[in-house]
Parts: sequence; structure tokens; C-alpha cells
Amino acid sequence: MTLAAGLSWIGIVRLGLVQTSLGAIIVLTTTVINRVMVVELALPAMLPGILVGVHHAVQMSRPRFGHGSDVGGRTTGWIIGGMIVLALGGIAAALGTVLVSTNMFWGLIVSTLAFVAIGLGASAAGTSTLVTLAKHVAPHRKAAAATIVWIMMIAGFAITAGVAGSFLDPFTPLRLVMVTASVSAIAVTLTLVSVFRLEPKGTLSAANREALRARRGSFSQALREVWQEPDARRFTIFVFVSMLAYSAQDLILEPYAGIVFSMTPGESTSLSGLQHSGVLLGMILVAATTLIRKNASSAVLRRWTIGGCLASALSLAAIASGAAFPQTWPLGGNVFVLGVSNGAFAVAAIASMMSLASAGQKEGAEGLRMGLWGASQAIAFAVGGFLGALAIDVSRLFIAEPAVAYSFVFSLEAVMFVVAAGIGMRLRPTESSYQRTAPSFGEIAMVEVLDAR
Repeated sequence: MTLAAGLSWIGIVRLGLVQTSLGAIIVLTTTVINRVMVVELALPAMLPGILVGVHHAVQMSRPRFGHGSDVGGRTTGWIIGGMIVLALGGIAAALGTVLVSTNMFWGLIVSTLAFVAIGLGASAAGTSTLVTLAKHVAPHRKAAAATIVWIMMIAGFAITAGVAGSFLDPFTPLRLVMVTASVSAIAVTLTLVSVFRLEPKGTLSAANREALRARRGSFSQALREVWQEPDARRFTIFVFVSMLAYSAQDLILEPYAGIVFSMTPGESTSLSGLQHSGVLLGMILVAATTLIRKNASSAVLRRWTIGGCLASALSLAAIASGAAFPQTWPLGGNVFVLGVSNGAFAVAAIASMMSLASAGQKEGAEGLRMGLWGASQAIAFAVGGFLGALAIDVSRLFIAEPAVAYSFVFSLEAVMFVVAAGIGMRLRPTESSYQRTAPSFGEIAMVEVLDAR
């Protein structure tokens, strides 16, 4: 068995099931428990907002978890351990929510610790899953692999929200705990089955393992070395800027449709469905074109990433322009095109992450690079929606006309996408470890592992 063989499609789908499991637990904590706190318990909406913010903030630990998988040489343990911590955090979040209704202080303590565990578990399991894909998926399959795992994670969101919602009625605190515990148990079981004998097994000699550990160094040293790589640093900034622009539209699009285009709540909510449909189509387009061209390189992914950013900028500029023609502007079609652009850029960026993770100057640092970029994305998502909404509030202080204020903010988001595209243009196309002619130390070690099976 050679390194170039990579993961089969079945192996990729098995990793996708890990993402499905991860999404199933997260959707319970970020949507269902959020709704219970606000509606059933009549708590301030900012309370679950702060807890979700804690979950995002903790994900700055992703680089550390990635480095841990680098040093150990394997990712399976980190995936399983992360999923168990995530599941325990989900159950604790449900218990904390129930406790809040009787004892606010201890309920908030338990809930806060639970969301810390959720952030840690999601960071460990999610980062290690992507590292496994980065190390073991052939280059021409990476865009398709990214699409598969992304779609399967969304499926985890959708299926869990629907099924768990039906079991929560009629609502009782005990039902909330039981449903959360059941979903968490199923997620852990599915993860254990999915990763069983998935990662190549073998034994490295003690000397080889120590040599590998010495070359990777301590976490702080490894992080400094990776940050000194120009492309790793630029890509970190690119991920932050692009994902900030991507998430800043979340909380303002539907209010914009209602205030400026006089849409009903049902009509504005349907825009979200149109956008997500477009995102799915954009992902599939990138995956299909890279699969058809089996020699598709990181340069092709780079063009898709830049093109998706520029198309997203044009779509946002068009949405901003539509404020001047609310009676005739095809906002639904405009939002669908924005979704296609977002989907194309997002999946190409994720596939580029997987390619660049194995192409840096420091060998054996795929996990650290992937963790660094994952942390950048998490921070951008944590602050993006808030900054978008804040920008609207600030603009309304100086601009009397709501349509003009919204147009201004959408235009700012378009500029952010243009800036992201400019950063992306400075990234040099590089080939992954599958395509280098001379094997690296890390590749030799991996071949030893694979041949030992």
C-alpha cells in the first residue's frame, strides 16, 4: 500500500459521518437549547448568545489540538476523545439549562462549563477530522471530499433539528435532558464505528517517533515556525477576512428584506432557504469540475476561491443597489446567486486548506496549520454576525434612511470580499505531498506505517 493511494470514497464518507455526528450535537446546543432558554424559560436572549460566544472563543484551542495530532502521528484518538468531550458538554448544557430555571447561579456555572467543553470537543474532533482528510485524500478528490463532509455536517444539523424537535413535544425539562443524552450517545457510537480501522495502523520504532517529535518541537516553537511561513500566514488572514464577510450578512439580510422590500416574515425566511440552496449548488459545481479534471491542482482551487470571493462581492454590491428599486429588484434571485458564490468560495477554500496543510516548509505540521486556520475561521464566525448587526445600528445613527444604511453595510461586506480576493491572489499555488517527487521525513514515516499493516 502506497501513500498515493489515499482514502477511498467510502473512507471519505465515513469521515463525513463524524461531521454529521458533530453537527447533531452542536445544533442541539446552539439552536434547541437557545430556544428553550429564551421561550420556555423566558431568559434574556443575550444569555444563550454569550454561551455560544464562549463555545466559539474556546475554539482558539484548535492549533494546540492540531499540534497534538502532529506529535502523536495519529488523529483517531483525538477524533474519538473530542467527540466524547463534545457529547458530555452537550448533556451538561441540557442539565445546566434545566438547573437555570431553579437556581440561576449554579445553572449558569454548569452551562458555562458545558459550552467550554463543547468548544474543546468540537475543536479536537473537527480539526482532527480535517487533518485526516488533508493527509490521506488524493489532490483531485479534495474539493469533492470537502463538499461531502460539509453537506453531511449540514445533514446532521437538519436531521437532528427535525427529529429531536418532534421528541421534545410536549416540552418538559426531563425530555430535554433525555433527547440530548440520546443524540449524544448516538453521535459517539456513530463516530466510533466510522473511525474503526479507518486510519492506517502500524508501529513506528521508538527512535523514529522520538526523531519525529524532536523535528516538530514544542507547540510554541512549532507555531512560530508555521507563522513564519508566508503562505500559512497569508492564508490565515485570508480565512479570517473572507469568513468575516461571509458571516456578517447572517443577521441583517432578513431585516433588510422586511424593512426595505416590505417582505412578510415568511417571505424573508424563504430567502434563507434560497441562499442555502445556492450554497449547496456552488459546492457541487466546484467538486464536480475538480473531479472531472483529475489533474486539477491547487492552482485550480485557488482560482475557484478567488473567483468565488469576487462573485460574492458582486452579489453583495447588487443587493446593496437593489435598495434603490425595492418594487422591481429580484432580491430572491440575487440572494440565490450570492449563495452559489459563497458555496463555491467556501468549499474551494476548505479544499485549499487541505492542500496547503501538507505543503508548508515545516514537515509534519498538517494539524497545526489546519488548527490555525480553523481557529481563524471560528473567530471570524464568532464576531461576524455581531459586527454586521452593529454596523447597521451605527449606520442608522448617521443615516436617516434605512435603505441607504443597509446598502452602505452590504457595500462594506462586498469590499471585504474584494480584500480577501486580493490576499488570495498573493498565495502561491503549491502541490500537496501526494505530488512532490522527493519524499519528506513525514512521508517516509507514513509509508512505514502503511506498509506495516
